[in-house]
Amino acid sequence: MPQGFRHPEILQIIERDGKVTVDGLAAHFGVTLQTIRRDLADLSETKKIERVHGGAIRASGTNNIQYEERRLLNAASKSAIASACAAQIPDNCSLCLNIGTTTEAVARALQGHRGLLVVTNNLNVASILETNDRIETIVTGGRLRLSDGGLVGAMAIESIKKFKFDCAIVGCSALDADGDLLDFDVEEVGVSQAIISQARTVNVVADSSKLTRSAPARIASLSAASALFTDKRLSDALAQRCKGWKTEVIVV
Repeated sequence: MPQGFRHPEILQIIERDGKVTVDGLAAHFGVTLQTIRRDLADLSETKKIERVHGGAIRASGTNNIQYEERRLLNAASKSAIASACAAQIPDNCSLCLNIGTTTEAVARALQGHRGLLVVTNNLNVASILETNDRIETIVTGGRLRLSDGGLVGAMAIESIKKFKFDCAIVGCSALDADGDLLDFDVEEVGVSQAIISQARTVNVVADSSKLTRSAPARIASLSAASALFTDKRLSDALAQRCKGWKTEVIVV
């Protein structure tokens, strides 16, 4: 398997398991230990992982991994989460989807709906929906972030404040033990906060890798959400908090 195919899968395994070993990866891919050591060195050099004795762990710090690689991480879980979320969205309503690979998956899952008005600051979501004549799509203004097709900044926020959505579908970079939604970009956080404030209901979509990650900027608490769609049971403590907040937890 070429290096370009191993790297995303290595990142996916680390996101899922928290760590990898050189021996385990060599057996998994059927390559030499030296090949895996080079792979891990390359990923460490770009700050995507941290090397430890005999393997590697998730990278700490304040940098997110590349958007294209995020698309490949837990793709099956994101698709299942998206399908469950879309199934609860009725036809003929208004939605807002923020930036994220899971919200993109939700856009794909909404293709069978009719009469939707979708507002987004995610050009990838708009591209997914552009050929669907049963869904009207509005793209916010804002500064284009070339790394992921996101629109951020004051213009994006002002665009969103012109609407009152039936439902917001919000992704995040991390979900901590306190139930706080976190992200890496303060400008993106501001847009997500505006989306939440303008929605009658808020559905959070977050695969289980978000439960073990950290990010420095706070979007909101899960207490602001009507529902969380994920693929792994929450800790007992967080599940109890969600129950107290009346935030429904749907595990796919």
